[in-house]
Amino acid sequence: MADLIGQMTEETTSRIERIAENARRGGLDDAITLIVDAISAGGVLQAFGTGHSQAFAMEIAGRAGGFIPTARTALSDLVVLGGQDPSVLADASTLEREPTVVDALWELTAAAPADVFLIASNSGVNGSIVGFALKAKEAGHGVIAVTSLEHTARVTPKHPSGKRLSEIADVVIDNLAPYGDATLTLPGDVAVGAVSSMTAAFIAQLLTVGAAGRLAASGTIPPVYLSANIPGGDEHNHRLEDRYGDRLRRHA
Repeated sequence: MADLIGQMTEETTSRIERIAENARRGGLDDAITLIVDAISAGGVLQAFGTGHSQAFAMEIAGRAGGFIPTARTALSDLVVLGGQDPSVLADASTLEREPTVVDALWELTAAAPADVFLIASNSGVNGSIVGFALKAKEAGHGVIAVTSLEHTARVTPKHPSGKRLSEIADVVIDNLAPYGDATLTLPGDVAVGAVSSMTAAFIAQLLTVGAAGRLAASGTIPPVYLSANIPGGDEHNHRLEDRYGDRLRRHA
């Protein structure tokens, strides 16, 4: 067990170090520019992910130390906001591959012109993800993708366009997950140790830190959340949230 812990630690930290080095060399600068431009223009960061990539959207939208002008889109919005029957969510893996849900999901997003979209998908080929990215581009929005370039290159797109998320986005950030996501192989050829959620969360925080730092350097106070669990946190957050009205979404 101890050896497996060491291997998993190495698989994770080596990727995080590579992502950090890429950021140091300016590899995230174009994405940070899109984020800063959106916030400076009064826009909202629209985050979307399905499956485990929902974790990326949750890192972007509505957490302490993160930007207040954020919104999180999820397939569950079809029921929570769209009034569809809960049965549509019964098979999440099938739903995320289904391109026909995109029109209803896009309407619920109610994006403003200055908004930028941050879309995460390890495979980058599912119908809902690709269709949503295409909708954002068609509407004139910037799109930032977080995906596994190794994995997406080896699988067939499930959207009628035949496109991958990485072929649509303005900026593509590699989460460095291997094909299949799992990093360790046990006896019997059993694959375990997925890393995409951890590397994507780190990327989300680097984007947030980088954009906030750039805003601060320009003399603008970054509009970020305080923890609701410290004195004054709710008051601070609600005061800034009021600037954006009902454009902020992050449901339980």
